[in-house]
This record gives sequence, structure tokens and C-alpha cells, in this order.
Amino acid sequence: MSATPPAPVPRHIAIIMDGNGRWAQQRGWPRIKGHEAGAESVQAVVRACRDAGVEYLTLYAFSVENWRRPREEISGLMRLLEHFLDRNEDELHENEIRLRVIGRLADLPKLIQRRLAKTSAATADYHRGNLILALSYGGRAELVDAMRGIAGKVAAGELKPDAIDEATVAAHLYAPDVPDPDLMVRTSGELRLSNFLLWQLSYAEWYVTDVLWPDFREADLHAAIDAYGRRKRRYGAVS
Repeated sequence: MSATPPAPVPRHIAIIMDGNGRWAQQRGWPRIKGHEAGAESVQAVVRACRDAGVEYLTLYAFSVENWRRPREEISGLMRLLEHFLDRNEDELHENEIRLRVIGRLADLPKLIQRRLAKTSAATADYHRGNLILALSYGGRAELVDAMRGIAGKVAAGELKPDAIDEATVAAHLYAPDVPDPDLMVRTSGELRLSNFLLWQLSYAEWYVTDVLWPDFREADLHAAIDAYGRRKRRYGAVS
């Protein structure tokens, strides 16, 4: 009797980390407490992806729309990001995980830009895993920036309009060498894409859980991976 083949593990998981504010509100705490607790979930999920063999993990950490939040909350989030890098850079090196960042990074505070650039450069040669933080990110903004890049090449005579195809667009995205996500996870039960990886998630499997992000841990990620393994991906074809 032949053994059952192992369930497939997604090569790339993208996560919309939702529910920090509600988690804090349920406890009568300020929203920043939820973000602090959510940072612990990030650490847990990065380790779980490493152990499961997931090559790429993209986290929707701060959207272009998040700049509309109260100034004190934004400042707290930037401090949390800096603290996260301080606490986890050694672990990135130990596990040979590359840090990458996508988004309109020029919008971030200069100190944060320098800190991200430093850690990204220090881990650039690692190949055991990739942690991609989407910061000041929006899917529409990414497509606009891609179109500007393509338009610039057309204007310079480097590219003919009738030569533009899907591969051209993909090549002008923020991280063109990163494969599209196989699995998109959203916490807190919300059923929205929220302007996240609009191009890249075209054929991703979705997994939505009612668990709020600060409560999301290794077992929750494994549940998402197990659900993914039971699905049959068709890409529009007939099975």
C-alpha cells in the first residue's frame, strides 16, 4: 500500500494582520497595546513559516491609508517597527532569513528608512527564507508606480506600447523577482482585500479566520496551511 504523499506547503504566504485595535478595545486598553501584542504574533508566524518550509512571507504591516490614523498611533507604530527590528535582527541572521520591504518607503520617517535599509542590506545574501514587510503600501499605489515606470520607458523610446504585456507589468512591481502568493491569510474574520497585492493575489487561495491577529499563533498558521493543502488549484482550467 503506497504512502499518502505529503500535503503541499505554500511557497509564499501573504497575511493581512487584522484585529489589533479590536483586541485592545475588548480589554479596555489603548489601540497601541493591540499593536504591541500583534508584534509577538509576527515573531511566532515568522518562526512557524521557517519550520514549515515556507520560502516567502509577506506581512501587510502599514498601508498607505494608515497615514490617516491619529498621529500618536502612527508614532507608536513606527516605534514598534524599530523595536521589532532591534529585537529580531539577530534571529534573522541566525536563521538566514532575508528582510525585504515593499511600498512607498520615502513616506516613512528617515530614521526608519535607514534602519530598514541597514537590516535589508545585512541580510541580502540569505536564502533560507524571505520576510517581506509591506510598509506605506497599497496595491493601487504599486500599480500606479509600475505604470509610471513603464510610461517612462515608452517616452524614452525604450519600450513600444504594443510590446507591453502581463510580464512587463509584473517586472515593474516593487519586488518583481518574488513569486506570487499561493495563500492569503486574513485574521479577524473580515472579508476584504483592503488594497493588498492586487496584482499578485489574482490566483491565491484565501483563508479567513475569526482569530484576532494578537491571538494568532503557530497552530493557527498550521491550520491555514492544512486548509491550503486540501484545495485543488485550477488556475481557471477544468480539473
